[in-house]
Amino acid sequence: MIRLNQGVAAVLAAILLAAPAAANDSVASMGAGGLVLQRTDGIEMRSEDLYVSAAEIRVRYRFYNRTDRNISTIVAFPMPDLRGGIESDVAIEDPLRMPFTTTVNGRRAATNVEQKAVLNGVDHSDLMRGLGVPFTPRGDATMQALAALPRPQIDMLIEMGLIEDRSWMDRGVRVLELAPLWTLKTTHYWTQVFPAGRELDVRHQYTPAIGGSSGSVFGDPAMADSEYANQEATQYCTDDAFRAGARRMRARGLHLSETWVDYILTTGANWAEPIGEFRLVVDKGSSRNLVSFCGEGVRKIGPTRFEIRRRNYTPRQDLSVLILTGTRIDD
Repeated sequence: MIRLNQGVAAVLAAILLAAPAAANDSVASMGAGGLVLQRTDGIEMRSEDLYVSAAEIRVRYRFYNRTDRNISTIVAFPMPDLRGGIESDVAIEDPLRMPFTTTVNGRRAATNVEQKAVLNGVDHSDLMRGLGVPFTPRGDATMQALAALPRPQIDMLIEMGLIEDRSWMDRGVRVLELAPLWTLKTTHYWTQVFPAGRELDVRHQYTPAIGGSSGSVFGDPAMADSEYANQEATQYCTDDAFRAGARRMRARGLHLSETWVDYILTTGANWAEPIGEFRLVVDKGSSRNLVSFCGEGVRKIGPTRFEIRRRNYTPRQDLSVLILTGTRIDD
């Protein structure tokens, strides 16, 4: 159900996330505004083995310090963004609530976390911190903190575009509802020494903060040419076989729902050379599900698993996976 399409782009830059998807490792420095990703000419990513599913993400990297000196640097792993707004359907309030583990040469490594509240590329973390508003755009704690603000501060946030007033009337009483519009950016990072002339085995494992929809436009003739359907088709590279499968599911009386898993691959381009050996496995979870994502050379390796292998690989785009599930709903 996958078209052999263009670039899945998987990489590991020393940035780690999990969440609304997850990310590749990348070398970073700590600047005045927080972590800054940098390129390095001394360390190669010899291989990346990435497993992506709605239940778990696992990634293993082999790095090699090709210089004659030890290199100590910050390694960062960025998590997928957690966006506010009406289309914010990720089933999690904060990526930090999801288990995340890192091992280096088989030993657990402690990671630090940086979080930022960002809108249109501008970091508003200091403002949110000063107002006592959590950085996550989701959850009761954030809603309660916003509702407790004095009206002038609420109006300021509305004017800045950080929140939207969606208050409504209930039997003549105004019910306050403020919708956050900013994005939470989360990055796991740690300081790592790469020994001169040696390989280093780095692994991450976590439960992704998946997104999803309780319904789907796929297989619905009335929505086949809708703007939303075209956007999803482009993002996930759905093909005729996928759409035909969705129609068959509907013909059997199944209700279709979507699960979305994202992974940041493009940070893998921050190392000295392209990724020597890259392997991606996408698992759709059930043989009854449909799956689609953009990638070249996709092949099926099991009832639920699809694989891409590349050599000397430089990722050009991030990974977005769509899993379509059919459920029978009794009348």
